[in-house]
Amino acid sequence: MNKYITEFIGTFFLVLAAGFASGEHAVLIIASALMVMIYAGGHISGAHYNPAVTLAVLIRGKIGMADALVYMVAQIVGAVAAALIVGFLKDIPAEPIVLKDTTRALTAEAIGTFALAYVVLNVATAKGTAGNSFYGLAIGFTVYFAGSLMGSLSGGAFNPAVAVGASLINAFAWSNIWIYLVGCFGGAALAALVFRFNNPDDK
Repeated sequence: MNKYITEFIGTFFLVLAAGFASGEHAVLIIASALMVMIYAGGHISGAHYNPAVTLAVLIRGKIGMADALVYMVAQIVGAVAAALIVGFLKDIPAEPIVLKDTTRALTAEAIGTFALAYVVLNVATAKGTAGNSFYGLAIGFTVYFAGSLMGSLSGGAFNPAVAVGASLINAFAWSNIWIYLVGCFGGAALAALVFRFNNPDDK
């Protein structure tokens, strides 16, 4: 149970940060929230805080199907709870962000989530980096660089739970949720397959 509570808490604060962050430092704030929550919960649950990352870890073989499904539920519930808090404490946007090109948005989400899942698998699950102390910083800065480079194209979720939370507070349009589901899960799955190919002995 402690693993699932940890996933709820970490995702809650990640989505809370995404809901409140604004201005030129928004991406840094979100990345920092992810980093500190990873350091807080990594030793308990692995600190996925992202259904797409959980899928990548499942394909990689570091979590079972039953745990993975409960992780995803805990993450979505955490995202919904955070969105409700943001909606209570902050004015809801009148209109969601407009995606100028859904193909570019889908590609951006897939690339950004690939980078995130690829880094997570290599710094937080690989035998060669076991016991390191830099994994939280590496993962947080992956979100920072991906969000800074491609956030303007898609909103920079790189996380289906974040996309659900953003849609609940009208930052994202529900009609675009498929972009974040297809792009994020697809990018994460590809990252897991690449990891397995590059690390055939790391079972």
